[in-house]
Amino acid sequence: MAPRKRSRHGLGFLCCFGANDLPEINLRDNHPLQYMEFSSPIPNTEELNVRFAELVDELDLTDKNREAVFALPPEKKWQIYCSKKKEQEDPNKLATSWPDYYIDRINSMAAMQSLYAFDEEETEMRNQVVEDLKTALRTQPMRFVTRFIELDGLTCLLNFLRSMDHATCESRIHTSLIGCIKALMNNSQGRAHVLAQPEAISTIAQSLRTENSKTKVAVLEILGAVCLVPGGHKKVLQAMLHYQVYAAERTRFQTLLNELDRSLGRYRDEVNLKTAIMSFINAVLNAGAGEDNLEFRLHLRYEFLMLGIQPVIDKLRQHENAILDKHLDFFEMVRNEDDLELARRFDMVHIDTKSASQMFELIHKKLKYTEAYPCLLSVLHHCLQMPYKRNGGYFQQWQLLDRILQQIVLQDERGMDPDMAPLENFNVKNIVNMLINENEVKQWRDQAEKFRKEHTELVSRLERKERECETKTLEKEEMMRTLNKMKDKLARESQELRQARGQVAELVAQLNEISTGPVSSLPPPGGPLALSSLMTTNDLPPPPPPLPFASCPPPPPPPLPPGGPPTPPGAPPCFSMGLPLPPDPFPSRDTPLRKKHVPQPSHPLKSFNWVKLNEERVPGTVWNEIDDMQVFRILDLEDFEKMFSAYQRHQKELGSTEDIYLASRKVKELSVIDGRRAQNCIILLSKLKLSNEEIRQAILKMDEQEDLAKDMLEQLLKFIPEKSDIDLLEEHKHEIERMARADRFLYEMSRIDHYQQRLQALFFKKKFQERLAEAKPKVEAILLASRELTRSKHLKQMLEVILAIGNFMNKGQRGGAYGFRVASLNKIADTKSSIDRNISLLHYLIMILEKHFPDILNMPSELQHLPEAAKVNLAELEKEVGNLKRGLRAVEVELEYQKRQVREPNDKFVPVMSDFITVSSFSFSELEDQLNEARDKFSKALTHFGEQESKMQPDEFFGIFDTFLQAFLEARQDLETMRKRKEEEERRARMEAMLKEQRERERWQRQRKVLAGSALEEGGEFDDLVSALRSGEVFDKDLNKFKRSRKRSGSQALEVTRERAINRLNY
Repeated sequence: MAPRKRSRHGLGFLCCFGANDLPEINLRDNHPLQYMEFSSPIPNTEELNVRFAELVDELDLTDKNREAVFALPPEKKWQIYCSKKKEQEDPNKLATSWPDYYIDRINSMAAMQSLYAFDEEETEMRNQVVEDLKTALRTQPMRFVTRFIELDGLTCLLNFLRSMDHATCESRIHTSLIGCIKALMNNSQGRAHVLAQPEAISTIAQSLRTENSKTKVAVLEILGAVCLVPGGHKKVLQAMLHYQVYAAERTRFQTLLNELDRSLGRYRDEVNLKTAIMSFINAVLNAGAGEDNLEFRLHLRYEFLMLGIQPVIDKLRQHENAILDKHLDFFEMVRNEDDLELARRFDMVHIDTKSASQMFELIHKKLKYTEAYPCLLSVLHHCLQMPYKRNGGYFQQWQLLDRILQQIVLQDERGMDPDMAPLENFNVKNIVNMLINENEVKQWRDQAEKFRKEHTELVSRLERKERECETKTLEKEEMMRTLNKMKDKLARESQELRQARGQVAELVAQLNEISTGPVSSLPPPGGPLALSSLMTTNDLPPPPPPLPFASCPPPPPPPLPPGGPPTPPGAPPCFSMGLPLPPDPFPSRDTPLRKKHVPQPSHPLKSFNWVKLNEERVPGTVWNEIDDMQVFRILDLEDFEKMFSAYQRHQKELGSTEDIYLASRKVKELSVIDGRRAQNCIILLSKLKLSNEEIRQAILKMDEQEDLAKDMLEQLLKFIPEKSDIDLLEEHKHEIERMARADRFLYEMSRIDHYQQRLQALFFKKKFQERLAEAKPKVEAILLASRELTRSKHLKQMLEVILAIGNFMNKGQRGGAYGFRVASLNKIADTKSSIDRNISLLHYLIMILEKHFPDILNMPSELQHLPEAAKVNLAELEKEVGNLKRGLRAVEVELEYQKRQVREPNDKFVPVMSDFITVSSFSFSELEDQLNEARDKFSKALTHFGEQESKMQPDEFFGIFDTFLQAFLEARQDLETMRKRKEEEERRARMEAMLKEQRERERWQRQRKVLAGSALEEGGEFDDLVSALRSGEVFDKDLNKFKRSRKRSGSQALEVTRERAINRLNY
């Protein structure tokens, strides 16, 4: 669980006000403002604001206070100004208005306290001096505090605290001195000065060693507030360690716990002191590192629990004080929350940290099956060997072990301890890094690499599935578009058919009229009239039904020659037609061949892939003279069987009896195909992750479930069983259970009728839309780009301008041109200006167009398809379209074959491929028409610009214009950049004087501001923080949150909380 982060309600960095309302400005003066008469008239508003700003700049006010002061009416501002000026000019306050006076008096008091015994009146006078200093630090302008710091006034106060005798320590002077430091910290400069002093907080903490409860309260309030200041928390912990040595405490915080448990006999003083102690404890536990570090809070709280704070808290409930109870509630709620969070790490509801056995069982359970368990046993084993005798002086060794474990838990990644480290130069991170073994690092790296590969494989699989879904969606959309186009075409043809029928009816009616009317002359025998007279409208044959194709299906192709035509690249191989071999060139002879008695092996052997010679060809050849029977008498057939057995023996040398037994238990696999081919086939099948039957059903159903990706189909085409493989597998079909995985796969696939043709048709179907989608944009790009070039008026106008410029620049034979080759467009940028080499003829052309022909600048918007057309290679495009056409024809041939066969129940080749042929034929015919139109438009475009058709291809022709347009746009951008740079230089020159004047004005304002002043009301930032800490407002937000979470917690947590409320841990 992530560490808990808490914020303090109503407090930013020592904010002065907790509420959102503007503070009320109260001036404490001997002369109330409402009765004060103006000694001089109120100046005008501008002058008043200037004077008032000078006064406010001397005060160390927060932003809200400044806004509130400046929002006062002019009369109030003038009263404040006059009051402060009068106070500063008062002659009675002249001596006490400088810090030198107070520093001298306090140094004198510190020197004389050990020489004289002062009576009560003299003690009161000395105390009044310190009280006056405290008031001056609060009320005097900021220059007083600055002067006090410059004269080492803080050092004077700290020296007095260090050298204080017992009588002064127990007097009110001690309390007033702490108040002076508190007043000094009430503004930002004084607070920073106190925190910057290395021994300041530790010296303040020494004042806890007094019997004066008010002094203790003041010290604890300062320490608690410093905990909430950035960087102050660790200083307070360091101060408490210093106090442990100073007061000879057995352990840190011991004095605080004693005071918390002690009764003073005076209720008010006792409650104030105990409230201050609890607020300090809560601040130490939950501020600084305690805000988000559970381990630190548990560590520090354990110190208080070991000192017995829990029974003391139970006793403090008897005081029934609301503020004290708020601090107690916050302590217990944070503790319960932290204990629950610790218990969740061990899947527990509660952990009894008082029980050593329960804690050991949890650690044992957590580490039992991990690599750290041997380390735990080693720790326990060595703990058994550590000294354990009572009063033997061995306590420090156990203390060392405790402190080492504390550092392991508390130190962060930088080796820093949020608490004051009890061990010097002990960096856990460095030690752990030295203990790391390189083999372990390599192991983790290998595992990370394995995870990375698995992740990559999963990502690729997901991308493949996404592509399949996208392809299916595109196929569906293409089919819907094709069907809509077919409907439109059918409607047009139906309309034309109706019109044709009407025309035929009219012609028949006219012929009938001619045949029944007077005959002026007889037509020749067998003429059209004689034929027409015998026909009526009813004699006409009915029109044929509309066909799904634009033309009749093509006739079956002629038989292919042996081997078939070469397979074009990109198209599926032509389907095998099972043609007979050509006639034997060697005539047979009558000489009978000898009978062969070949010995039979005891088990199947690997095959020898030869091409067997027909028996009819043997007579008259060398083979007729060879007798292999003699060789069998020489061969060691047993050794041969062992060497070339079809059973794959994947075993090592059998040395021991155990090896022989294990080897005999292994199942022998039968493999008759080539080993390398079988291995590659097994790798492919492992990637497919489908059984042979699932692959077979997917092929029969034409992969309706999208189990076979396109890339897998392409790989399957490489493992089509060959004729020799099929013959060998048929010989061993009775041992199918023993066949190796690759052999069995090839055998089962060979049982599918026309397996190769089916697989090729399926692969062509899956790739068709993708190939069509790749070819169609290329055809459209040529078609649209040709149209744009021939129709662009702006391009024509620009060519006119370029022609004029070229004729103007060129003389002699190169001048007087009526046109130029389009390739010359890209040479315009090569001509540079004689004045500025950064300006080319193309830049100048754009300047001319901007000035005289601004409409031509919109030319690129008319030629949007040039970049795509410039990438098209027409020869490759025509080749791809031809491959698609041949592929469709091959699928049609296979479809006709499958229609004549008896199909299995799950065989869906005919319905699936029939629908595919219907849709794809129409789509392909559209592509062909577009390609023919694109050729025609491109030819016209070449003629339009005077180029020869046979010498320029689309990628070259359109690439010229595309390159020119890119250079055109870049040149426009260059000109725009030049203009902006020039405008920027002019603007910079205009603003230089204004910026200089503004800097001088800001410098003058900074010089006016000095860090001095007093707040307009007594009290300030540090006082507000101390007050919020005393009342518990600092923890209000967290307290409410804990109460809400406690209400929402389950019954288990409630029962545990009640149980803990009854049975408190008594440390």
